[in-house]
Amino acid sequence: MSESGTPAGYRESALGTATMVAREHQHDAIRETLARGTLHQWAATQPNARPFQGRDIAWATALGNGTKVVVRHSRHGGALAALTGDLFLAPTRAPQELRTVLRLREAGVATPEMIAYVVYAAIGPFRRADVATALVDGVDLPRAWTTSPTPSARQPMIDAVAALLKSLAAVGAHHPDLNAKNMLIGTQAGAPRAWVLDVDRVTFGRANDPAIAKKNMMRLGSSLLKLGTAHGLDIREEDWQRLAAQAGVVVSPGKPVPVLR
Repeated sequence: MSESGTPAGYRESALGTATMVAREHQHDAIRETLARGTLHQWAATQPNARPFQGRDIAWATALGNGTKVVVRHSRHGGALAALTGDLFLAPTRAPQELRTVLRLREAGVATPEMIAYVVYAAIGPFRRADVATALVDGVDLPRAWTTSPTPSARQPMIDAVAALLKSLAAVGAHHPDLNAKNMLIGTQAGAPRAWVLDVDRVTFGRANDPAIAKKNMMRLGSSLLKLGTAHGLDIREEDWQRLAAQAGVVVSPGKPVPVLR
């Protein structure tokens, strides 16, 4: 990490009242986008942009050098979202998110590389931020689940999700927003691989802490339950038990929904 706090391999630049931090080899391409407004505004206007719905719309597109990225505008969630919106105290969550991404990736957790973030002056001590991550080809866990209707078809996906959960626990990473929509199922070397998204709120505790593994599993189970109720996602008891066992977390048997002990 540099004396300015910018991680090795990244470069920081000031552009008027905005500050950008980008991968060295993507710095100029990101800088070019900011000549047309904010990074998120630029992404939304690209003719090939694809929208992804989350707290706000994120846009999948390509930089001028061909690098495929997903650009999102940072927003608060939870009960205070309507009040705080997209305003964060300086320097926003973006610098911490970059450090989190680097720590997770170094530990072998599958999460997309952060290409850049840009922080914009707003009101007084508050700032707004955009984040660009590398595009990973795949679909979210609910969509992948519905296209795999049999136990044999789902098993490789369960293997991938369990491996991701175990990798998070191994580094002591608690993801308080580990919902099914924040898990992407792609392929690597011809086999399914699960990627975790939106890690800006991840915190770290003791490596291999069973309590952290359980919290992550509980959060995922809560999300799957909501999706099952609202969208008819077919999560069978045996699927849930198999996932929990492979992730190393004990769940209560005989329950119609994922409930943890």
